[in-house]
Amino acid sequence: MKCKMSEIKNILKKLLENQISIAEAERLLKANHIEEVGDLAKLDIFRKTRTGTPEVIFAQNKESQVLIDITERFLQSNNYAILSRYNEEQKALIHKIFEEKKEYKIEINELGKIIVIKNKSFDFPERGGIIGIITAGSSDIPVAVEATIIAEAMGCKVITSYDVGIAGIHRIFTPLSDMIRSGVHVIIVCAGMEGTLPGLVAALVDVPVIGVPISSGYGMGEKGKGALTTMLQSCSPGLLVVNIDNGFGAGASAAIIANKIME
Repeated sequence: MKCKMSEIKNILKKLLENQISIAEAERLLKANHIEEVGDLAKLDIFRKTRTGTPEVIFAQNKESQVLIDITERFLQSNNYAILSRYNEEQKALIHKIFEEKKEYKIEINELGKIIVIKNKSFDFPERGGIIGIITAGSSDIPVAVEATIIAEAMGCKVITSYDVGIAGIHRIFTPLSDMIRSGVHVIIVCAGMEGTLPGLVAALVDVPVIGVPISSGYGMGEKGKGALTTMLQSCSPGLLVVNIDNGFGAGASAAIIANKIME
């Protein structure tokens, strides 16, 4: 940390002495700063400053105490920490430890398996982007919730509509029309099974659509493979596709697009 502070002071000194421009100083300060947590993790503390996308702590397969150590170190440098894909043991320990720290508030979303810990005085600033999130079926909702929380953490307003898949195709038109009237900049569509809905939505709207294949289906198309293949083979232009169950990637990508439009 001492070395990093020295680098920052050097950049500021060069700026004061007119050796570099303000724009160049900003670029240098946005460079990739790394915090070490023992020998186990390296935290990209300044990712949100550099790219607009927050670092999310992926809890899956981490030992509970390691997860706590990473989270506490992250909170030392930020007003918040976001943890995704936690298990019950991790959740219980996090809740116990951070409930006792009165300066923080904890938001646990059981459906999306995501936890947000924030300083009580902190709220994510609004940036003006508007995102629509649609699911084909109720099985797709957990991934949609993950995308929602990430997009909201990046300052976007999110409008959702669930369980409007092509098995009852008439259900999609009213919520989709409402989203367009609300001025959405991007629409995320989560779909499992054969994954047809994102291509259909992309054929009906004039905004980018991000398809999220969900790990459901039978036989050859199991675990989201069928949905992924369908989305990648779609004839509809304007459809982008993230990996299977990647709600984080969809929410972050949609927010980057939406917020850029609002700059």
